[in-house]
Amino acid sequence: MAQETAIQLASIAGAIPDFGNGSVFFVGTATVILDYAGFTVLTDPNFLHAGDHAYLGYGLTSKRLTEPALDIEQLPPIDFVVLSHYHGDHFDQIAEEKLAKNLPIVTTGHAAGKLESRNFTKAVALDTWDSVTVTKGEAQVKITAMPGKHGPAMIDFALPDVMGSMLEFSAAGAADKTALRLYISGDTLLIDELKEIPQRYPNIDLGLFHLGGTRIMGILLTMDAEQGVEAIKLINPKEAIPIHYNDYGVFKSPLEDFKKAAEAAGLTGRMRYLSHGETYAFEVPASRWAAA
Repeated sequence: MAQETAIQLASIAGAIPDFGNGSVFFVGTATVILDYAGFTVLTDPNFLHAGDHAYLGYGLTSKRLTEPALDIEQLPPIDFVVLSHYHGDHFDQIAEEKLAKNLPIVTTGHAAGKLESRNFTKAVALDTWDSVTVTKGEAQVKITAMPGKHGPAMIDFALPDVMGSMLEFSAAGAADKTALRLYISGDTLLIDELKEIPQRYPNIDLGLFHLGGTRIMGILLTMDAEQGVEAIKLINPKEAIPIHYNDYGVFKSPLEDFKKAAEAAGLTGRMRYLSHGETYAFEVPASRWAAA
């Protein structure tokens, strides 16, 4: 049975959350800064520089080819982190050293154990379909773990557990009136378990999809252009932002391939492409969040 926990954050007295406007700032790889409803959320913190190596386990590393849009010291105050899984291109040695050890991090059980062993005190472990609700003043966001699988069955045992995430924002105490629903795929392949997501969540406003076609020893470990297009068609968000591409040597499916595949599939109108350092600003109609 799915479990739900809660986190209460401190807020500025009298602060009124803005449910009408939000933004996604693309740092690089799978790292974004989401600002909405008074929350500032960081995903998959990766601040290595070009030429640095991310640790992937079992002695494997991958060289970063790009620069992050900002350094970790330039981050705004972060309310919590959503972490797909524990790999060095999603939680690197810079994040381990410089993120506050009491920062809430919502992630898998495997990653939570790793973080706790490194003195992070507020890692929240979720199994698939489990949730945690974070409240800050007059706003709340419910984070639910979505299905994910990092590799095919023959090597999945050697890979860390991964999760996608569904973030549902609403006024505090009004979870039945969702203002914004945002999906993050995490480092998953296109698996049958994803079919349950649109059944449970038929109205998704925005999706962030981890692409890149990661291959190690020729084995596909993240969605390439073809799988990414099929995943967007399946999950069916109103708008989609591809992330996690072109940044590391193990990423073998460039963004240009995805753009061509998305255009061929008739998805261009709902795609929002961001380069490092670019922001996608969005509006949410008052009918979604204003009191009747």
